[in-house]
Amino acid sequence: MDFTFTENQEMIRETFRRFADKELTREYVRWLDENCDYPPDDLRAKLAEIGYFGIGVPEEYGGVGSGTMEMCIVAEELATASVAVAIGMGVVYLGGTRPLSEFGSEEQKQRYLPEIVSGEKKWSFALTEPAGGTDILGAIATTARRDGDEYVISGSKIFISGAHVADYILTIAITDKEAERKNGLSVFIVDAKSEGVSVSLIPKLGIHACGTCEVHYDDVRVPAENLVGKENVGWYQLLSTLNPERIATSMLSLGIAKAAFKDALQYSKDRKAFGKPIGQFQIIQNYLADIAIEIENARNLIYKCSWLCDTGQRYDVEATMAKIVACRASEKAALMGMEILGGYGFTMEYDMQRHFRDYKQMMFSPISDEMSKNYIAQSYGLPRSY
Repeated sequence: MDFTFTENQEMIRETFRRFADKELTREYVRWLDENCDYPPDDLRAKLAEIGYFGIGVPEEYGGVGSGTMEMCIVAEELATASVAVAIGMGVVYLGGTRPLSEFGSEEQKQRYLPEIVSGEKKWSFALTEPAGGTDILGAIATTARRDGDEYVISGSKIFISGAHVADYILTIAITDKEAERKNGLSVFIVDAKSEGVSVSLIPKLGIHACGTCEVHYDDVRVPAENLVGKENVGWYQLLSTLNPERIATSMLSLGIAKAAFKDALQYSKDRKAFGKPIGQFQIIQNYLADIAIEIENARNLIYKCSWLCDTGQRYDVEATMAKIVACRASEKAALMGMEILGGYGFTMEYDMQRHFRDYKQMMFSPISDEMSKNYIAQSYGLPRSY
């Protein structure tokens, strides 16, 4: 593959790099982490103005018609500045833009996509349930039964990013209890203000500026026209979202790794011990070199996945690999960064503690590294381990 970005892709990268430098300053991102549970509306409006929410949306609905590669370019810039902002904004793409563009009816596209592009409406994506995250098919218990011109949804979802501020929650539920689970799921657009929907924030260790929620559906009535795609084929529709989600998650981890590396590198130049910068010591140079290698490996694999996706090739195994490699890059950057900063890394004065807190969520979201390795092994012909 050719790793050279097109002229348009370079323009996109430069646009969002300038945006991150101007709007997502170190001081502002620190303020977000300490004071917010979701990126503020004025920040969303600025992102909408430069076309963020139009990525992946066909031009006839107000979008710019770009693909996974462009979304990754943008995600890299945002995640390096603030992984919380990247998640909060990215869930709109995974839970709104992509599924609606691919499987939505013409009426749904005309109604919802322009609202997404303008930044007017927020979307969330509700799949994971309390009984299990990685075991999606085995754990899902939320049901949707047909009742005339409506579906009635009952159940619970957990670890749903941004659900507390969402206008719509893309919800996955069982519509055929008798069928094998992968043949009995459907996808619905649920108005978050519907009677019977309740959302509560879950206090968590990191990524404070993008809240994670539990969502309850108590006989929530949803119009039948809110079914996305076809009934009982929701699992197969989801696959076109879950694999890009692994690419996106990888890019979030890469952003954390790059931010931690940048801070550790600068500190190693500024901090002096025994009469010289600590960056002159061999062990510090080894730490930083190890992080740089991990970052480069992750970045290359992620962009390969994006290229495979956009060219219509299979990429599920590579995306799973990218998830692991990028997670390990963020882990090494955060852990070694803490070692390099020493006592200062343990203080709230420096941002390394935030990178240290934030990286951990990526280790098991949206799939654990252990299950990822099992999936990769099975792709080489080994039997299922579960």
